[in-house]
Amino acid sequence: MVNPVILPGDFADYLLIENATQRFEETLEVSKTVAAAGIQLQANLDHAAIFCNPPHIVADPLKRLGYISGWDNCCYPSPVDGHDYINVPAGLPSGNAARDRGWFDYVAVVHPVDKLAFDQMLNQNYGNPFIHHLTLGVVPPKRVEESNFDYAGQVIPFMINVRQKIKNIIGDDPGTLIMALPEEVVSHQDFAKTFETWIGDLSLDQYQVEVMDGGGFLIQFFVLTGGRVEVALRHGTTQTFNPKSVHKISRDEISTVQE
Repeated sequence: MVNPVILPGDFADYLLIENATQRFEETLEVSKTVAAAGIQLQANLDHAAIFCNPPHIVADPLKRLGYISGWDNCCYPSPVDGHDYINVPAGLPSGNAARDRGWFDYVAVVHPVDKLAFDQMLNQNYGNPFIHHLTLGVVPPKRVEESNFDYAGQVIPFMINVRQKIKNIIGDDPGTLIMALPEEVVSHQDFAKTFETWIGDLSLDQYQVEVMDGGGFLIQFFVLTGGRVEVALRHGTTQTFNPKSVHKISRDEISTVQE
């Protein structure tokens, strides 16, 4: 089967990361399984999350590739395993040739802010830096409705179905379905009652709804121990992440302990 996603063949020319081969192989296997189930994936990964200290050991090579550190003028506190990290995203401009070689849309450069977090990171023996997770981008359904509210009625059931399919084929319970939606959707007068029809029988402990900073849709969940692979649908966003989502993900969905 042809790989449904592409990964950078020149990765090691820029970043020497001990667990890169393992993460790439695992993500490719998951992507093949997901694509075989009829889920269409973006050719380039949505993002990679790389833990490191100091951050310049990752940010410098990314800059040479053309990534823009802090492209969305945001950084995201990330309380992983009860310790304090900061996520500074780098974005790759749309016309950059590195995209054709399989480089990711974004890279979350995550670094510890104190010694306790640094020790927790190193104690897992993945190396410094190490790839925490890679994120498969799901192609969003074609937008047939003009309003964001109506489009939410398309993408939410769509991603619930994607999550269920992946659960069935991987045989592993996925993490929380985190739905960051445009403010006009969440504040719509009919949202509360209509949302119940969109969400179906998904229980309250399996999802979180929030307003997406800067607008757009970002719907995501994790699979595999410690959150080694993420699945995300992105449409119309102006930020890499949503602060509330990052806090929830860091606190409850992922860990530096991934075995």
